Amino acid sequence: MTIADLREQNLILFEAVSGSRAYGTNLPHSDTDLKGVFVLPEAQFFGLDYVPQVANETNDEVFYELRRFVELLLKNNPTVLELLGTPADCVVYQHPLFAQFQAGAFLSKLCRQSFAEYAVAQIRKAKGLNKKINHPEPPARKSVLDFCYVTAGAGAQPVATWLDRKNVTAAQCGLVNVPHLVDLYALFVDATPERAHGYRGLMRDPDTSQDVLLSAVPKGEAPVAYLSFNRNGYSTYCRVFREYWEWVEKRNGERYANTVQHGKNYDAKNMLHVFRLLQMALEIAETGQLHVRRPNRDFLLQIRRGEFEYEELVAAAEQLVTRVEAAFAASALPDAPSKDATEQLLMGVRQAFYKGR
Repeated sequence: MTIADLREQNLILFEAVSGSRAYGTNLPHSDTDLKGVFVLPEAQFFGLDYVPQVANETNDEVFYELRRFVELLLKNNPTVLELLGTPADCVVYQHPLFAQFQAGAFLSKLCRQSFAEYAVAQIRKAKGLNKKINHPEPPARKSVLDFCYVTAGAGAQPVATWLDRKNVTAAQCGLVNVPHLVDLYALFVDATPERAHGYRGLMRDPDTSQDVLLSAVPKGEAPVAYLSFNRNGYSTYCRVFREYWEWVEKRNGERYANTVQHGKNYDAKNMLHVFRLLQMALEIAETGQLHVRRPNRDFLLQIRRGEFEYEELVAAAEQLVTRVEAAFAASALPDAPSKDATEQLLMGVRQAFYKGR
């Protein structure tokens, strides 16, 4: 089923322009996003082929089946709640039955979680992006040996430094586990002219090895030092390295270019949504009303243009989170929407829609 099918079969209950154009933060080059609600044909609804939502290839046009729409309303999902607060100039089509869905019937203290906690997650995301931009990972991946250290007197030094000072190659070395001590190895050096001991070296391949390499050591040989492998440090580094280059591969080119252009090293569009969500959450808690069209367009666009410092925005957002938490704690909103009343509404609208066809 496609969006074209929904239109052709007259299955749409509601259709609206969403996103920045609904918020009032759109720019001349902004995309036009569409969201909506539809009702499955009666036979398909009662059959086995339930379709919860339909979207286009770029996912900027999304329509929710009536039951899925109601399920998300009960969770106070911001995306579907915002449909009930769509500004009049963004409504493309509204079936008379859809007027029975009013935002006030669904707003509850769940909005603290769905709006504010999502915004907090975006703050964390912004911090992670800030770290990625300011601390890029070099393309050459470090090896296991970069996390290995050799005892030297009362201290330790990187294994590469130790090898250089001793005029020894990694291939001449052999490692043996030290019993009862995790990631500590006795280090042996084969000083024979033809490496008669057959030590295997410290690791197999610098580009692919994930661990140090152990050797069989002849009896009577004495270790020249001890080597410690910082396995946890290496594991953390590998995760950070992988995440960074996955981010480089998948990042939105236009948004990254904007981030570089304004020079503040944060995703400005991301931070715009942090403040939009938190301010909407505060309004819901204090007034019990949902305002999709934002009254502070200029401030939000200042954020998008990168006119504030990153630390300044994060501090302000965290203060706003505190206000939101306090407002919901004192709010007279119900803990959650009424499931029984919502179910009756769902059934009534569906039955009336099918009856009218």
